Amino acid sequence: MNRMWIGVSAGALLVSAVSAMGARPQEKKDADKKSEKVVVTGTPVATPAEPPADSVTEGSVTVGGQAIAYKAVAGTLTVGSNDSQDAMLGLDGKMLPDTGEKAPDPEKPEDATATARMFYVAYFKKDAKPGRPVMFLYNGGPGSASMWLHMGSFGPRRVVTTDAQHDEGAPYKIVNNEYSLLDVTDVVFIDAPGTGFSRIMGKDKEKAFWGTDPDAHAFERFIRRFLTKYDRWNSPKYLLGESYGTPRSAVLSADLQNVDLNGIVLLSQILSFDNSIDGPKWNPGVDQAYALGLPTFAASAFYHHKLPSQPAALEPFLAEVEQYAMGDYMSALLKGSELSDTSKQAVAEKLHQYTGLPVTYLLRANLRVTGGAFSKQLQLDDETTTGRLDTRYKGPDLDPLSSDAEYDPQSNAISSAYTAALNQYMRMELKYGQDQTYKPGAYTDANFTWDLRHQAPNGPPANQQWGGTNVMPDLAYTMKSNPRMKVMLAGGYYDLATPYFEGKFEMHHLQIPQKLQSNISYHYYQSGHMVYVNEDVLKQFHADVAAFVKGTEDGK
Repeated sequence: MNRMWIGVSAGALLVSAVSAMGARPQEKKDADKKSEKVVVTGTPVATPAEPPADSVTEGSVTVGGQAIAYKAVAGTLTVGSNDSQDAMLGLDGKMLPDTGEKAPDPEKPEDATATARMFYVAYFKKDAKPGRPVMFLYNGGPGSASMWLHMGSFGPRRVVTTDAQHDEGAPYKIVNNEYSLLDVTDVVFIDAPGTGFSRIMGKDKEKAFWGTDPDAHAFERFIRRFLTKYDRWNSPKYLLGESYGTPRSAVLSADLQNVDLNGIVLLSQILSFDNSIDGPKWNPGVDQAYALGLPTFAASAFYHHKLPSQPAALEPFLAEVEQYAMGDYMSALLKGSELSDTSKQAVAEKLHQYTGLPVTYLLRANLRVTGGAFSKQLQLDDETTTGRLDTRYKGPDLDPLSSDAEYDPQSNAISSAYTAALNQYMRMELKYGQDQTYKPGAYTDANFTWDLRHQAPNGPPANQQWGGTNVMPDLAYTMKSNPRMKVMLAGGYYDLATPYFEGKFEMHHLQIPQKLQSNISYHYYQSGHMVYVNEDVLKQFHADVAAFVKGTEDGK
């Protein structure tokens, strides 16, 4: 989903990610209209110089009892792998005639400078007044397509899955999405280079687009082209990224020089990879990830009734756990081998009260439990593995002798439904992609790798930095450069891929003036990484994001 190695969906990212590891600029040319014809009988096979024709369809979605008529454009925009090359490409992806540069040899496309043909689906409300907001959405991975947000959150159609359960096979139900954001903003779902219907081409194409900085540059160039193609430069602008889409949003926002955003929605956030609960054991001496994951352990044990004493309500319980995590627990971890046996025993007993894990196990783990180990151990006596993206999900244990979970029951539970729904919807309703393969993720590509190196604004070169990837400076830079911009942080209490307390911690440690902290709002839900799989949560998430847009679209 976001297969983060951080998280899926949705938005998953980290350790796995490192190894393998959501409407219109302003000068619409007559030539563009040619590419906006409706494709009814199929998409023609295209050479790199001939992208598939866009498909334009119309539809209606009912939100809050109001029918909203919209135009949907499914198509591609081609971006270059560097700024100078990108400036020589027209909106059709072809070399502009007055550049003086020789067009690539169609017989040797592999020798051409790398380009990315980025697929998107844009939904525009019909007969809207000028100045309507536009929101760009994408999932994470890195290496995930936007199908999770597209078919699960704010598009006009969504696939229905049973919350916290693995449904039977097809047919799956695709319904009117009464929680679509089309009531307040136009929405644009973007597939990252090499995912979905997006394709990368040319020499060293993987290196050109698969990495923290190259990826953000590609999205930045896409957005500028989109704003031009659809005359939307003067529209209020928003980003919504899930999972790895959140670090992408941070870097992207800093890359968008002279494009002030009205707001950024960060769903299931991780900005500093040192905070990942997936692999802190490979980062010894940096212990805060264990503390930041503890409240999610507690929420998960609460949900499955694995605590020695069941609290009356979740959120007051989590407030208590958060305080302990940042206080006595973090203090104990920082002492390392200097922690006395008596103190270590006391901490293990307290962790048992908050996680349900046996004291003996916690002592053997040296008080440090990773996300994968927790998923394995919480319900091991029941021969059950706990979900990672959403710990409310569970499934049969694969190997009772392994130390970590071997799979994610949540991912297994919903991936088939989302994949089937996206493929049917794209071809049957949007009339696009009949002859193409939709790739849910690039991580199945044998050549897929991800360069996590990153150069922060005004920071040292990426190859001269120490420590894990951290894009908090990028978001801080954007917030200081544009002090009117607002940020909405959203997450699920049951998300073990990007624990909710991690996002809160990162926001409170941004390098920004104290007064800018008021520009950040926090929204947490009793769901997981993909908060929208729970319909009641989706309803509230829609209300919160809609209020965020309405409160910021005038630059307030």
